[in-house]
Amino acid sequence: MLKVGLLGAGRIGRVHAQAIAAHPYSELSAVSDALPEASARLAEEFGANARQSQEIISDPSINAVLIATPTDTHSDLIEAATQAGKAVLCEKPVDLSLERAFACQSVSKATGQPVMVGFNRRFDPNFAALKAAFEAGEVGKAELLSITSFDPAPPPVSYVKVSGGLFRDMMIHDFDMANFLMGDLPEVISAVGTSVVDPEIGAAGDVDTAVVTMTYADGRIAVIKNSRRAAYGYDQRVELLGSEGMLQAQNILENSVVKSTSNGVTGAKPTYFFLERYMSAYRAEWDAFVRSVNSGSGVPVTLDDGVAALAMAEAATRSAQSGQSMVLAKVLKPVAK
Repeated sequence: MLKVGLLGAGRIGRVHAQAIAAHPYSELSAVSDALPEASARLAEEFGANARQSQEIISDPSINAVLIATPTDTHSDLIEAATQAGKAVLCEKPVDLSLERAFACQSVSKATGQPVMVGFNRRFDPNFAALKAAFEAGEVGKAELLSITSFDPAPPPVSYVKVSGGLFRDMMIHDFDMANFLMGDLPEVISAVGTSVVDPEIGAAGDVDTAVVTMTYADGRIAVIKNSRRAAYGYDQRVELLGSEGMLQAQNILENSVVKSTSNGVTGAKPTYFFLERYMSAYRAEWDAFVRSVNSGSGVPVTLDDGVAALAMAEAATRSAQSGQSMVLAKVLKPVAK
C-alpha cells in the first residue's frame, strides 16, 4: 500500500485526493496547505491527518507525495521530497523559471527517486487511443499535427498576473501532447499572441489568444491553437494527418442526443471545463503513478518531459514577444552542461 502525502488542498488538490483515496493500492495519509482550514477540511473528508508540508516530507512512513501547490513552490518541494527518499507526482509546470527547473532537474536526478509530472491529458482515453492507433501504423508517417485547446472563459486577471503567462500556464499541456504524439522535440518554434478576449489580460502583460507553429528535423509540422474563451464550452481536439490517413480525437459532449427537425440538426455542447472533461484522465494518471512506483518501473511522464515542455513554453513566449522564431536547442542548452 502506497502511503501518500498531499501537498495542496485547493480545487486540483481535491481532485487528486479523490483519486488517491479511491485507488486500491494507495492511501491518503496526510494533507497540507498554506491555509490550515483548507487542509483540515480535506483531511477530515478523506480520513487523513492535516499536517505541515515539511512534516509530511520528513515522515518516513509516507512513501510518496503529490504536489498540488502554487507553481512557484514546485521545484523546492520536488527537491525536498526526493532528497527525503520519496516518490513524487507534481502538477505542471515544474516551475515558472526555466533556470530553476534545470536546477531542480539536476538535484532530483541525483537522488534517484521517481518524479512524475502531471500532464494528465496523456491519460485521456481518447488521446491515448489516438496515440495507440498512430503507433500501430494505421495512418502511416505523421506529417501534420493540429491541437486545439480553448477554455470556456478567461480566468480572473489576479490569476493571470501570477500564472506565468498563457504559454507556461495553459499551452504547456499542448506542448507535452505534441511531444507525446510526435515522439520527438521540434527544432524551431514560432508563436504569435494577442489579447482580444479581455483587454485587462493584455494590460497585465499576457495574451489570451495564441497560435504556435513548430517544425521538426524531418519536415513535420505541428500547430497549436489556444484561446481563453470559447462561448460554446471547453474545446479539446487533436488531429493527426499521416501519409496514409488521418486520426482525430473530438470533443466530449454533455450528452449524445442529436435533435433533427425541420429547423435543422442540433446536438449538445462540449463539456464545460477541465474537471468534467478530464476526470477519468486524472484517475488513470494516478493509477499509472502507483503502478510504476510499486513495481519499480520508470514513471510514464518524467521530470525531463516537464522541463522540455517548459522550455517550449519559454521559446514560444520569447517568439511572441520578439516576433522571431526560436531554435529550441538554444533554449535547452543549459541541460547539456
